[in-house]
Amino acid sequence: MSQESHVYPVIWYDDHVRLIDQTRLPNEFDWVEIRRYEDMAMAIETMIVRGAPAIGVSAAYGVYLGAREILTRDRTVFLAQLEKVAERLRATRPTAVNLFWAIDRMTKVAHQTLGSVDYLKQVLLETAQTINADDIRTCQQIGDHGLTVLPPDPEKLRILTHCNAGALATAGYGTALGVVRSAWRAGRLERVFADETRPRLQGAKLTAWECVQEGIPVTVITDNMAAHCMKLGMIDVVVVGADRIAANGDTANKIGTYSVALVAKAHNIPFFVAAPLSTIDFAIADGSHIPIEERNSSEVYQVSETRLCPKGAEFYNPAFDVTPAELITGIITEYGAIAPADLKHKLQDKHVS
Repeated sequence: MSQESHVYPVIWYDDHVRLIDQTRLPNEFDWVEIRRYEDMAMAIETMIVRGAPAIGVSAAYGVYLGAREILTRDRTVFLAQLEKVAERLRATRPTAVNLFWAIDRMTKVAHQTLGSVDYLKQVLLETAQTINADDIRTCQQIGDHGLTVLPPDPEKLRILTHCNAGALATAGYGTALGVVRSAWRAGRLERVFADETRPRLQGAKLTAWECVQEGIPVTVITDNMAAHCMKLGMIDVVVVGADRIAANGDTANKIGTYSVALVAKAHNIPFFVAAPLSTIDFAIADGSHIPIEERNSSEVYQVSETRLCPKGAEFYNPAFDVTPAELITGIITEYGAIAPADLKHKLQDKHVS
């Protein structure tokens, strides 16, 4: 039994960033080397790196890489050009708020740091590395807090998750899968049920891959099997991740999460969201204000090079949906599990930008 995840999808290596190419998993394990901010932007857009916390960490490094490419020694000119770098990175994916949180933190550090441009660049690298290390530690805290709120019965739990909120979606360890890992280490996990998560199959490809690497028992089910499995008593609790959480607890996560929450409610099964504080967007009151990314229709009508649907049909491909707060049992953060209605009261003063 592994004591911790050794999957780290975003690594600062020598003078560049190394990303696990998640588009090639589970059949191929490959690294992509990123030395320019435009390459980082493309890696985020094409989902070489994905998952809100991992996107945030990658974007932070992207800001530094962009800073490194700016040749001027004039501070004012440097800051103006750095904002163009930040704007390019902000434009990559609209829903994951960690992206904007990390970029804003980096640009704020740039404006507040005194000294030469060379010194400022060094501080930006150190800040990105801090964001990276903090995310791993935060995920471990989320996992341990999650363990304390899992149902006491049965002794060994069957946990359903949707999409991939594991080490691959973070800097390491994971949010929803961080809870799974902590349960596994504590001897409280019988099995993970992983929704395949159409259309990109992150559950079937990535969550299952992570579990297999660590010997965690995993069963992949199609997205339309969740209600059936709950009715048969095969699921004890649901734990999912998040890409953005509104101030009232409404949560955007991978498309299909809302359906899982509805059927969990119908079967009286606890439904938890696991996410770091940086995923909570206190600037928006509720989920109706969360922008929902729409991706290329080819993700729906074909898998790899195989076309599944007839030409002439139309397609709709939102990447996320919003689960209303009233369907969520609790939101597990690095500060503990909190009822959605209590987020603003208990956590807003801890939010650092």
